[in-house]
Amino acid sequence: MKRGYVLIGIVMVVALTLSLASTLAFAQEKTMKLRLSVMWPPQHPHTKLFDQWGKDVEKATGGRVSVTVFASNTLSPPMQVYDNTVKGVVDVGTALLAYAPGRLPLSEVLQLPLGYKNGYQGSKLANEYYKKFRPKEFDDVKVLFLHGAAPGFIFTKKVAKSTEDVKGLRIRANAENADIVKALGASPVTMPVTEAYDALSRGVVDGTLFPLEALQGFKIGEVVKTVIENYGVSYLTSQFVVMNKAKWNQLSPADQAAIEKINEEYNDKIGKQWADLDNKAKEFAKSKGVTFVTVSKEEEAATVQKMRPILDAYVKMAKSKGLPGDEALKFCQDYLKTHQ
Repeated sequence: MKRGYVLIGIVMVVALTLSLASTLAFAQEKTMKLRLSVMWPPQHPHTKLFDQWGKDVEKATGGRVSVTVFASNTLSPPMQVYDNTVKGVVDVGTALLAYAPGRLPLSEVLQLPLGYKNGYQGSKLANEYYKKFRPKEFDDVKVLFLHGAAPGFIFTKKVAKSTEDVKGLRIRANAENADIVKALGASPVTMPVTEAYDALSRGVVDGTLFPLEALQGFKIGEVVKTVIENYGVSYLTSQFVVMNKAKWNQLSPADQAAIEKINEEYNDKIGKQWADLDNKAKEFAKSKGVTFVTVSKEEEAATVQKMRPILDAYVKMAKSKGLPGDEALKFCQDYLKTHQ
C-alpha cells in the first residue's frame, strides 16, 4: 500500500516538474524582449524604420520576440553601443563603425574615400562586403546588417568654386576621415557631430566634411554656403546593426531564419531611405541659399590621386594585422564600378 502511495507521489512530482518546465519554456519562448538602441531622435525616419523592423520581427516570430526602440542614445552612449551589445546591456544596437575604434580594422575599408554615389549603393556594398569576408572582428556579436550615409563631401562656410579653395581652411571632420581633409591641404578639426553647427556658426571652423543628409538632419545647410560635389573624396559613414550573440543563440532556427529574411529587406529599405534623405537635404540646403559646385572630371581625377595614399595606408595597416586589406579594397572598388 505504502509502495503504491510512493509511486503515485513520484508520478505526481515528475508530472509537476515536466509541467513547470513546459510552462517555463513556453514563457521564455513568448517573452524574449529586445532593447534596441538607436542614435537618432524619436521622430527621425530611421528611428521609425527600426521601430517598424521590430514590429515585423514580432509578427514574423509569432510574438515570440518583441522589440522596444530606445532613441537618442538613451540606452547607451554612442561610443559604447558595440561594447554594450557584446555585454548584453543593449540587445540590438546600431551606431557608426568608427564608434568602435580599433575593434573592426578590416571593415574600415568601408569608410575610405572610394567615390560612393549614394547611401543605397553604400548600404548594399557594406552588406555584400560582410557576406564575402565574414570578418572575425565581428565574432563577438551577431551582425544583422550594415548600412551607411553617402556621399560625403566638403561643405564650406564661405563661397567656394573648386576643391582648391579648401586649402588652408579649418575643416571639421571625424577622426576616421581626417586624412581626407589633410590630403586636400586643409587642417582637420575633430569634434562631435553635435558640435558642428555651433562651430560653423561661430566661425570656429571654416567648413565640415559630412554626408549630404547632415545638411538637413543636423541643420548644417543653415550655416554653410557651398557644397563641393567632388566624388573623389566621397566616403561612406558606415554603420552596423548588431545583436547580442547570447540572445541570438537563444532563438530557434526558424525564428533566426525569419529575422535574417527581414534583415535583407531592411538593408534595402534603409539604403533607399538614406538616398531619399540626401535628396531632401539637398533641397533644404538650396532653399537656404547653399550653392552646389560640381567639379570637373579632371579635378575629380586629380582628387582621386590625392586620396590614393589613404587607401595604401589602409592596406598596409590591414596586412600588419594579418588581414586581407588588399582583397577587401579591391572588392569594394569593383562593386562600386559595377553598381552605379
